[in-house]
Amino acid sequence: MAVRTLNAFEGAFEEATRTGSGAVLQTGNVFFYDNEKRITELAIKHRLPAIYARREFVEIGGLMSYGSDSAVFRRLAYFVDRILKGAKPSDLPVERPTKFELVINLRTAKQIGVTIPPEILMWADQVIK
Repeated sequence: MAVRTLNAFEGAFEEATRTGSGAVLQTGNVFFYDNEKRITELAIKHRLPAIYARREFVEIGGLMSYGSDSAVFRRLAYFVDRILKGAKPSDLPVERPTKFELVINLRTAKQIGVTIPPEILMWADQVIK
């Protein structure tokens, strides 16, 4: 579902439930990050398993996240510094994440009636009980 305004979240989750969606995938987007609490609350309310791009969603009640670790964001300061000192952005190297984290919230899984297989739990970097 495309969500472009704050008021569209509720309708998107209602439509997902009505049309039989089995899960929600929230991709990386600043608009979603600014509304992380509302999104996690709606996923729980509609009992939709959801996976997020950032661990912060899981720490506030989301089911699970899979994404690059926070070291990627710390490297942004390096690039900002270089650009402010006159480097052309096109001359800077492209860096890709080298570590990804899987975080699972078992409290949320229980709340929405989802069982996480033990094999998946073994792969998790962090399990919130």
